[in-house]
Order: sequence, then structure tokens, then C-alpha cells
Amino acid sequence: MTTNLTDDEGAFLVRIARRSIEEYLTKRVKIKPPIETPESLKVKRGVFVTLNSFIEGAKELRGCIGFPYPTHPLVEATIESAIEAAVGDPRFPPVTLKEMDSIVVEVSVLTKPELIVVSNPKELPKAIKIGIDGLIVERGFYKGLLLPQVPVEWNWDEEEFLSNACMKAGLTPDSWLLKDTRVYRFQAEIFEEEEPRGRIKRRILR
Repeated sequence: MTTNLTDDEGAFLVRIARRSIEEYLTKRVKIKPPIETPESLKVKRGVFVTLNSFIEGAKELRGCIGFPYPTHPLVEATIESAIEAAVGDPRFPPVTLKEMDSIVVEVSVLTKPELIVVSNPKELPKAIKIGIDGLIVERGFYKGLLLPQVPVEWNWDEEEFLSNACMKAGLTPDSWLLKDTRVYRFQAEIFEEEEPRGRIKRRILR
């Protein structure tokens, strides 16, 4: 995957994500993109913001929401996703301002999803690279997305990744083998805090 963002641009997004959450939790307002936002971050890109509780060096998911497709300028999508990851993820209660002292912020900037075309669904695992690809599974009204870092964190192989993406969509684990199921792949540039409010680094999965 070609690198599109610099480390400074990635760090800018992580800082704006944290600031968006803390301003919203304090004042219940959504901040506007700063005037110093680089032009590269005004291009429409898909993005996800992930919040992880960080306790004694261990991370545990606390919220994750984003835009799979490039429908909004990247900086605006990051602000929106950060707030929603904090207060709108239905899997978790809303994050509190005090909690932000023990949460690390992660921003994943996505490439445009690409439909994986194979002659037989059984060939799908060979078309996926763990540590590189994220997945979107669609079947009818059902849709599920897993970021590239997820199978690495859970030590899944390609078939397990596909099965879990299906379950994320509300489907049975083997739905990726069905004819009308569509599987898309995408890549991500990932930037994260090393610790709450700490140094921001580019995350390398492989």
C-alpha cells in the first residue's frame, strides 16, 4: 500500500480526534476543523476512530465508529467519528471525561474498498492478506466491517477473518461461501497514542 499521509498528518488527526471528544464531553459542541488543517486532510477519505482503555499497558476496546467510504473530508470525518466512538457506539456506555485519562486514541485512514472478485468463493482466503487488508462483508441488508488490525490482535487466519466479518454483519460464519455475498477489502494507515495523551506513532501491523 502506498503511504499517503505523513507521520505529522497522522498525529494531527489523532490530536484532533482527542480534542473533539474532550470538547464534546465538556461543552456538548462539535468542534470545527482548525484553520491550520493541512490541505491533504481536507480530501474525502474513509476513516475509523478506535478508543481503547489503557490499563497497566493492556488495551481493551472502548469504542470504534467511522466512515467506510470516502464520503466526507478526512478531518471532518475524523471529528464526527471520534465523537460517535465515544458516545454513540451501541456496544458500550458513553465515555466520560474522566475516562479519557486512561484511553488511547487510534485513527485508521482507509483506502477505498475494493470488491474481491473470484470465480469460486472458496478462493476468497487466498485473496486476503492478514495484517494488510480490512474486510467489508455485504449480503442483502446486512453489512459488517473489520479493520486490518483486528485479525492481527486476535491471531486469526484468513478463514477466521472472513467468518468473523460475517458475524459482525449479523450473518452466519460461513456466509462468505454463499454466492450472493459480496466481500470487499481495503487497507489502512493507522496512527495511535502510545499511552493516553502520549506520543503518537504510526502503527505497523506486519
